[in-house]
Amino acid sequence: MNDLISKIRNRESKIGIIGLGYVGLPLSIRFSEEGFKIIGFDIDEKKVKLLNDGKSYIQHINEDDVFSMAKNNFTATTDFSRIANVDAIIICVPTPLDLHNEPDLRYIHGTLENIKIYLQENQLLVLESTTYPGTTEEEIVSFIEAIHNSKLNFTIGENYFVGYSPEREDPGNKNYTTKIIPKVVSGYTDNCLELTKALYDQIVDQTVPVSSPRVAEMTKIVENIYRAVNIGLANELKMVADKMDIDIYEVINAAATKPFGFTPFYPGPGLGGHCIPIDPFYLSWKAAQCGVDARFIKLAGHINTYMPEWVVKKLTNSLQKEKILFNKAKVLILGIAYKKNVGDYREAPSLKIIELLQAKKIKIDYYDPYVPTLAPTRKYNYKMSSVKLSRDLISKYDMVILVTDHDIFDYDLIKKNSKMIIDTRGRFNNKKNIIRA
Repeated sequence: MNDLISKIRNRESKIGIIGLGYVGLPLSIRFSEEGFKIIGFDIDEKKVKLLNDGKSYIQHINEDDVFSMAKNNFTATTDFSRIANVDAIIICVPTPLDLHNEPDLRYIHGTLENIKIYLQENQLLVLESTTYPGTTEEEIVSFIEAIHNSKLNFTIGENYFVGYSPEREDPGNKNYTTKIIPKVVSGYTDNCLELTKALYDQIVDQTVPVSSPRVAEMTKIVENIYRAVNIGLANELKMVADKMDIDIYEVINAAATKPFGFTPFYPGPGLGGHCIPIDPFYLSWKAAQCGVDARFIKLAGHINTYMPEWVVKKLTNSLQKEKILFNKAKVLILGIAYKKNVGDYREAPSLKIIELLQAKKIKIDYYDPYVPTLAPTRKYNYKMSSVKLSRDLISKYDMVILVTDHDIFDYDLIKKNSKMIIDTRGRFNNKKNIIRA
């Protein structure tokens, strides 16, 4: 252990990062900036080639950073045998839900099977993927403890080390980078915690050690459920305010002037991304295993899941008011990504909105420079590409829905040339051709 901790602090340790996506790629860049040698592992050969060529495949991640990393101290590979050559292994793979809204750990299981025969004594293995409390102990620790053969006999905390440190990435947010966001760290034993903390101390300004992986896992879940519940409340208040002909955005902005006791959360068309729409179901599933019915969490989830239907209902009511038949209507969706200024559309509410509109035979196009084409997702398989926005194009649509309010949109152009705008983000002033949804 002492040799490993010394190698980490002297930047002599080699870091293996499994999963080079929205979490693993920024993490690789941060280790690179501090002079570590990194091997990035991924099963996607196209992604690996792009990164080795110094090209960023994620729009909000600076290609200069990727190029510098690839040129100096980073190699991407699909060859998991190279796990034998690293000192620390960080797992950053997806943890989605299955079709029954229960945890889907197949990517973690697949990763463990891929690296199993290449593990070496005195390595540190850290899970970063968001998951339910108990995953590190039940999946990672039990997996390591089961490895007994003629060459290896791991004892966690003595000759092998396991930690958990949840990712806190906020894609597209330039104010909070990997370096300055405090990092929660944990270990299965005291020695595991010491090593995990030492590793992340090299790349972040502040680590926050906690007593166990369960606490760290719960911390991440609570952070996201806090947001999901408050957004759910804002969405419910939006529906109430709409019936009273009150602008909920004006209300929230006025309430936010109170210097204590109020934190503003804003409504929207539903939740998206790899964390906030998923984490409440992770915890409610685990709570049910413990005999607890997490009613409050599930209620917020139901409200947020309903919001695409609310948006479509507002649109169809407007079409009916204008006496436009659904099968003759043309609708433009502005923004496919789950949040502004990124190209990530995992679990994005726009995908559900498209499904609901297609079911009504409404013709749909979309505009999103961050999402040039739609690839298959967990639930959807649309063959659509982004249109090129122009004054003439906008004027051809009966309705325009603002789903994701990217800063690069020309809002004046959109407003001046749209017949009607369904605004789900409060971006437009509430004038005669604007409908809040």
